[in-house]
Amino acid sequence: MIVTLYFSALLSSTVAWEGVRSVWSEGNPRNESGGGGGERCSCDAFLPGSTFPVGDLVVIEQTAVEISRELGLEMGKLGEYEIKVTEYEEKIVKLTAKIEKMEENPDGYSESEQNEIKIEIKQVEALIIDLQLSINGSTAVLKSLRVQITVMVETLNRLEKTYDKNLILVTRREYLKVQLQLEECERRHQELFYPNIGSCAHTGITKLSKPIVSQLNAHLNAGYKFGGWGKDSKPIPDRESMYWYSGYTSASIIDIRFYTNYKNLILRNHFQHHSLQTSWRGTGTNFIFRDNTLYYQINSPFGLAKLNFTTMAYESRVIPKASSGFSYAYFSGQNFDFAADETGLWVTYATQQSAGRMVIAKINEASFGIEEEMETSIYKPGVSNAFMVCGTLYAVRTIDTVTEEIFYKYDTKTKEETYISIPFERFQEKYSNLHYNPADQKLYMYNDGYYVQYHLWFNHTAVATTTTAPQVLLT
Repeated sequence: MIVTLYFSALLSSTVAWEGVRSVWSEGNPRNESGGGGGERCSCDAFLPGSTFPVGDLVVIEQTAVEISRELGLEMGKLGEYEIKVTEYEEKIVKLTAKIEKMEENPDGYSESEQNEIKIEIKQVEALIIDLQLSINGSTAVLKSLRVQITVMVETLNRLEKTYDKNLILVTRREYLKVQLQLEECERRHQELFYPNIGSCAHTGITKLSKPIVSQLNAHLNAGYKFGGWGKDSKPIPDRESMYWYSGYTSASIIDIRFYTNYKNLILRNHFQHHSLQTSWRGTGTNFIFRDNTLYYQINSPFGLAKLNFTTMAYESRVIPKASSGFSYAYFSGQNFDFAADETGLWVTYATQQSAGRMVIAKINEASFGIEEEMETSIYKPGVSNAFMVCGTLYAVRTIDTVTEEIFYKYDTKTKEETYISIPFERFQEKYSNLHYNPADQKLYMYNDGYYVQYHLWFNHTAVATTTTAPQVLLT
């Protein structure tokens, strides 16, 4: 490219000199009287003012290539950081539990066991310090790259003002690519470490992280393949850090466990274990927990049910058109799928009238009634699962034994549907529960008995609407 620009510069100079020759040979001469009585012929010559600075463009191009390479490295590190943060958190939780037991009975541990704990503490401390240095290093790199790009644009602006713009258009395009790369990397860095919780100022999901696996369920039994786990999407005061879990060997919900925080979830120390009344036991696995209330499917009568853990009151609603004949692709009985997002509470299902195509319904949380229904064009048995984000339905399907794909979205505000392709990795073969939590902008999956979560990245390059954010930031 630089060679092309160099010869373009020479060509410009050549064209200018040919213009001089043309003016000299064909221009209209002006006769002036000279001292010798003869005539003098004069003409106007237009010479190029200066030589085009090709060297400046070489420097810009080399800088763009180097910045692009460094940004590629930083983008790869972001996914690694999130996985490491979760891994180290679990190490700290388990190590803390060991130390607490040792403090309760210090004489019950030998010197070698105590030294082993000390070594573990030093190892975890070293891991954390290394991660902090890496994150700080990435932040410093992004700041440095931002400065370099600023210098690039200043040089390009100067060249455009002084020389022919056409000569640097190619370099300008390269600069724009790098600029967009940097902005995307900075956005992902911001969303990972400083998420804008509750904001819908984006146009949708662009990427999912690798699966972040916490551990096997509280029963320590891979046979409990059906269930769900997560956090309250609209937590009441003093329950912002609470986690919940419900699992069983079939697609049913008979009880639920609550944990004060992530540490106790990992250590399986629940503070409450509640069994549903026999007549109120649920079916299916697409239940969620919101505003201290469990929302789930019930079969007698076939419809929606909820249990408010503040009042301990049960309530049910029947949707006459909803059919029990259409379920998700993995398991039967997944007829109603509850979802919560920044805009409220939703449920999806299919009807005979829709010929099995999914229907989205907005739920009035106060009355537990349906406010609005919207029919989509996707056939529910062809869908693995679905969830809502900022008023948009995202449908998922299976690609192969390790890959899922978000392949479809439906915007309930504009009533527009779009086919997309956002692949993401699955930890185990099948999963029974997948839901988004607006309180931390994470996707929670119950994957063949394992707790799995994903970080989401959004497209902030276009103007979008903003909804009221939750009042708490979960940690």
